[in-house]
Amino acid sequence: MNEKRGDAILEAAPDRPPSRPSSRPGVYTRGAETVELILDAALAVLIDEGASAFTFRRIAARCGMKVGNVSYHFARKELLIQLLLDDLLDYYEQLLDNTARQPGLSPEDQLRITIEIVLDDIGTKRTTHVFTELWALANHDSFVADRVAAFYRRAHRNLGSAIAPLNPALSAQDVDIVARFISASMEGTTIFAGHGKPWAHQMPQMKALAVTALVHLAKTVTPAEIQRFA
Repeated sequence: MNEKRGDAILEAAPDRPPSRPSSRPGVYTRGAETVELILDAALAVLIDEGASAFTFRRIAARCGMKVGNVSYHFARKELLIQLLLDDLLDYYEQLLDNTARQPGLSPEDQLRITIEIVLDDIGTKRTTHVFTELWALANHDSFVADRVAAFYRRAHRNLGSAIAPLNPALSAQDVDIVARFISASMEGTTIFAGHGKPWAHQMPQMKALAVTALVHLAKTVTPAEIQRFA
C-alpha cells in the first residue's frame, strides 16, 4: 500500500462529528432537541471558558435556558462529561472507519494514518482545549477520571489493532504497552504544539517525525526490550 492512497483517504475523511443518537441512556428522551442544545453549550463552555466555568449556571446561560431546565435533563454535570466523551468516541470511530480501516490498507498504513489523524486533531482548538480541560477535571473528580480512562482504553485498543499484525512477536500485554506509549507520545504534543501553543507552527515537522519514529518502533521493538524493566 502506498502513501498516495493513504493521503487520498485522509483528504476524504469527514471533518465534523456525526449526528448524535436520538435517545441516550440516563437522560430524558422527551425534549431531545433540548438535550442536544445543552450538550453543545457544555462543549462550548469547556472549549471557550475552561473547566472552572463548567457549571450548570454557565451552561444554562450559554444555551439561553434556566438552570432548572439543565438540571432537569442532567442530574449531575458528570453525566454531561460522559455523553460528551461518548460523542467524541463515536466521531473518532467513524473517522477511523472512513480512513485507517479502509479495505486493502496494510497494518503499517493503518497505524501511519491513525497517527496522522490524531496529531492533526490535536492541532484543532476543540481537541486542544477539551482534553486539557478534561484532564484538569479528572484530577479532582474520580467519575470524570474513570470516564477519561475508559476513553483512552478504547483509543489504545484501536492502536493495538494495527500494532499486533505489524509485530506478531509481541504478546497482547506487549501490544498494550506499545499502544499506550504511542498514545502518550502523541498526547504530549498537545501541551507544546496544540492549538495556540508556543510551537504549534512546528506540528507538521513533529507529525512527520512521529510517524517515522513510532511506526518504526511498533515494527521493530521486541518483547525482551519491553519487559527488560518489568
